[in-house]
Amino acid sequence: MQNLDDAYDNGGYIEGAADYPSKWAQAAQSFREALVRDGRAELDVLYGERARTRFDLFCPDGPSRGCLLFVHGGYWLKFDKSYWSHLAAGANAQGWHVAMPSYDLCPEVSIATISRQIAQAVKAVGAKVPGPLVLAGHSAGGHLVARVVCGDLLSRELKGRIKRVVPISPLSDLRPLMQTKMNVSFGLDEAAARADSPIEFPRPECHVHVWVGAEERPAFVDQASWLSKAWGCSLTLEKEKHHFNVIEGLENGKSALTKEILS
Repeated sequence: MQNLDDAYDNGGYIEGAADYPSKWAQAAQSFREALVRDGRAELDVLYGERARTRFDLFCPDGPSRGCLLFVHGGYWLKFDKSYWSHLAAGANAQGWHVAMPSYDLCPEVSIATISRQIAQAVKAVGAKVPGPLVLAGHSAGGHLVARVVCGDLLSRELKGRIKRVVPISPLSDLRPLMQTKMNVSFGLDEAAARADSPIEFPRPECHVHVWVGAEERPAFVDQASWLSKAWGCSLTLEKEKHHFNVIEGLENGKSALTKEILS
């Protein structure tokens, strides 16, 4: 069996990769503190029964147009909502609430369980914030937002409120991950990988636009392209962006990425 560890190694091909998590965490903390001072943040809202099933909600400075739910990446193995708060800035500036959930991680739970936790988060956010919902997620989070809008994880009524989904650098076919060392934590076999791969489901009824950095590893460009092809939806390859900086546009309300998510 071919070993795909190198193909799915992002950090090994990004200059200064080890510095990104601390930069993210610092920017996120500063953003949270500012919104807490302004009375525009609700932190650690419980959406499930486990310690990590909580989301942060960041409110716009004025009337709300709806809510963006952003799901973080980390190969379902690491990180939590505290690293990404600053990415709410762009949508907040455009009048949107932004919800950011944490979720349990592998190997403590399966990827399928995480998908169902994100479905719980969407339900809880939808109950708390009126109006339309839009979903975006990065990497493993891109997989998760794509997965929750297909199949039967959400009610038809809730699906009807979801207007747009933008998976960013998503993992859309889990089968190649069976050929990586990470599968010791994932525990995927052929049946489990297919059952939780978005490309195995019909396209959802909401608008879908796939986004990926043009400078990403070929495997991630492939994964994004596979989802675009399977669902017959549009695809953007953002120039000069790699896997770690492709999400930076979310900080800017006028960026092409933010406009695509909120349009």
